[in-house]
Amino acid sequence: MSKAGDSIGIIGIGYVGLVTATCLAELGNNVVCMDIDAEKIDLLRQGGVPIYEPGLAELIGKNKGRMTFTTALEDVFSRCEIVFTAVDTPPTFTGDADLSRVFAVVSALPGLSSNRHILVMKSTVPVGTGMKISIELARQEINNIDYVSNPEFLREGSAISDFLNPDRIVIGSREAAAGQKVAALYQHMRAPVLETSIPTAEMIKYASNAFLATKISFINEIANVCEEIGADVTEVAKGMGYDKRIGSHFLKAGIGFSGSCFPKDVTALKQIAGNSGYHFQLLTAVIEVNELQKRRVVNKLKKYLGTLTDKTITLLGLAFKPNTNDLREASSIVLASRLLGEGAYVKAYDPVAIPDAARAVRGVLLCDDTLSAVEDSDAVVLVTEWDEFAHLPLAEMKQRMHQHLIIDGRNFLDPAEVKAAGFTYEGIGRS
Repeated sequence: MSKAGDSIGIIGIGYVGLVTATCLAELGNNVVCMDIDAEKIDLLRQGGVPIYEPGLAELIGKNKGRMTFTTALEDVFSRCEIVFTAVDTPPTFTGDADLSRVFAVVSALPGLSSNRHILVMKSTVPVGTGMKISIELARQEINNIDYVSNPEFLREGSAISDFLNPDRIVIGSREAAAGQKVAALYQHMRAPVLETSIPTAEMIKYASNAFLATKISFINEIANVCEEIGADVTEVAKGMGYDKRIGSHFLKAGIGFSGSCFPKDVTALKQIAGNSGYHFQLLTAVIEVNELQKRRVVNKLKKYLGTLTDKTITLLGLAFKPNTNDLREASSIVLASRLLGEGAYVKAYDPVAIPDAARAVRGVLLCDDTLSAVEDSDAVVLVTEWDEFAHLPLAEMKQRMHQHLIIDGRNFLDPAEVKAAGFTYEGIGRS
């Protein structure tokens, strides 16, 4: 059974991999971190951190004596019995998950070690991937590697807390002993451990994200109805959330879900069902509602400004959620593209994501602060609910803007405060 001090391997030092590696080190393990990106590994060796996640840089600094960074797979398997795979599985043009990086790892395994290992899948992979990997290991006559599914449930912005204080730990395995060794890594955590089959563990990850995305699309549909009948969706959500069967989490109306997980995983689960001959009608609707929700912001702007041609629109917030610099599938990118297509000039400011935004949101003028972003603007759209936007410098903004319209895409601002400052305010689903 693994214990503190044993070396644990991590292949793929992206968001999930780096957080997993750092938290395992915090639990007392020596961790060997491997990635094919030499620049990333050099940065980590020098004390830099390639992603923004609150508390991560400090935790890496605290545990740097337990963390080794390498580009060689041999270094991992020569030192580690348990090896986590956390490589990317981005969507393909068909909506399926791209497993090329996963199978690149499997293809590199022959001859690495004669010792026994456990390959633990942290990457989000479609149901049936574990079976495919087991078949591939058998085809390559690799008999010294057991396979375990251990899906991650990390939220960007609170990933360290999520790892160290999980709601549950899911372990899928064919060999009970292998599953128990992986479960032992989490033995000091106060969380239920579900030991199950590999396909079930894979499905738990997809089903969880799809259900949360469904809640978001549901409350956004309710918000749209609220606008028609004069109700306030924030109060509706509060009233619903008191019901323990429903709960208040993910009942926050806005401009739709985005990020690296929900869009990809919902689409992938729909595709998995379709590949199996089942039409997942509910997820089809969830995806459609989410896409339409972003268009409603453009319609709100047109309601007040008329044509958007030659109008200047400011986006406050670019990251898909606060406390991260992640722009993958961000609503800001979709919204900026639609506004540019309408002939508008688009300016933007984000407290963290600006350095990465130049590649992601082309044609947008990126600004250094809120006031420079709103200069000469006809409208402001709050896209990401960063804490610093909770109390905007409204008086100064009014002096600098051409027209005084604020679309609150997250129902984050105080409508009374915004209106008292002389702005026209419109949220999502608020009367």
